[in-house]
Amino acid sequence: MTAPTDPAAGLSTSPVTQHLAFNPSGFLGELYISFWIPTAVLTAALVIKLPSIVKLWRDPLLRAVGGLLLLACAVFVFATPTTITRVNRITGVPNFSAPWVYSLITAFCASCLVLIIAWRGGLSDRSASPRRAMRWVVGVYSGVIVTLWVLFALADVPVERVHDLDTYYSTTPFMREEIVLYLVAHTIAVLITYRLVRNWIRTDGLDAWLRWGLRFLGVGYALNLVYDAAKLTAVGARWTDHDLDWMSTDLAPPVAALSAILVAVGFILPHTGQYLHGRWRVRLGHWRLRPLYVLLRTVSGSGVAFTLRATPELRLTRRETFIRDVLLQLTRHFDEGLLRRSYEAAVALGHEPRRASALAAAVTIQDALATRKRAVRPAGGDVPASPDTTDLLREIEAVSRILRHTDEIEAVRVRAATAAESVSAHE
Repeated sequence: MTAPTDPAAGLSTSPVTQHLAFNPSGFLGELYISFWIPTAVLTAALVIKLPSIVKLWRDPLLRAVGGLLLLACAVFVFATPTTITRVNRITGVPNFSAPWVYSLITAFCASCLVLIIAWRGGLSDRSASPRRAMRWVVGVYSGVIVTLWVLFALADVPVERVHDLDTYYSTTPFMREEIVLYLVAHTIAVLITYRLVRNWIRTDGLDAWLRWGLRFLGVGYALNLVYDAAKLTAVGARWTDHDLDWMSTDLAPPVAALSAILVAVGFILPHTGQYLHGRWRVRLGHWRLRPLYVLLRTVSGSGVAFTLRATPELRLTRRETFIRDVLLQLTRHFDEGLLRRSYEAAVALGHEPRRASALAAAVTIQDALATRKRAVRPAGGDVPASPDTTDLLREIEAVSRILRHTDEIEAVRVRAATAAESVSAHE
């Protein structure tokens, strides 16, 4: 008795054969990733980049990033089974979603290459080479998209296939060529992009956030190659009357979803990482200046007015300005001899020069504040020339941070006072 076969595929569906054949679809089902997850991640990346894209629309690099993320989102939106079915119903053409999704994937491939060319080659110098390469990529992949639609128009694909179109029609004239064309175009683009990204990672002098972003992009594009290998293997198996459909229907989709997530992270990380790192440094700087700010508020009687809408950068600038303005007011009370003795005392206590300078400045500032409160003028009633405070005004953060170490400041003060008494005794 001959085993029943699937007329479209020509493959045996004998229960015995099905039982004995390797079927990993159940295992891969556990690895299923909804296409809406990478869509959400890609959308988040696009939203993060959107303000910069709108603000600097003339920048070709930002336009390339926006186009790539938009196309990637569109691929996953239109590749979901529900959207595929809805598009087919709206157009009234069975499998109309196939050339549409293939076209989006091909356009995404082109945008990947365009982005890497713009990102790596640079366009600010208006050099002809990157622009020529971009025009070549756009021209070739535009031709591929046109060919996809022509092949679909020539193919006979009356049966709607939502999940397994690539393998179901892999032996159908014209549709077979269309499937192979989009997979080969995708593979070539991903392979070139992956190689460019890998070469770029090895470049010296890269920002740490950019390097990590490129690493995520590299892994994401490597997974794209796994996707292509799975699809091509499943299609090729059909040509030799073998059944490896699970590679196309169960393995390729989660690989594509994971790849999209990693690619989105690769684009998000450099921008978001640098932004958050910058914000953290601003807030940390604001917090580190607090001890010196609190100490100097006693001079003016008030501090910086709090403004609810002020940005962290503005708050930091205002605090720095306040501290420098008050320090300039205190310069006439600075004791340069005390500053020198305190520095020598700090060095004698084992502190390295930069920390010793901060400790000496802290001792001198506290002494100037005390002198100002007592309204004591130097001997003779003359106001001395203001000392050079260039280094002090530049190192206010180091001085502020040292104010938290009151025991070290006190040790330096005591040793400096002892040194002063010793000098007086010898005189």
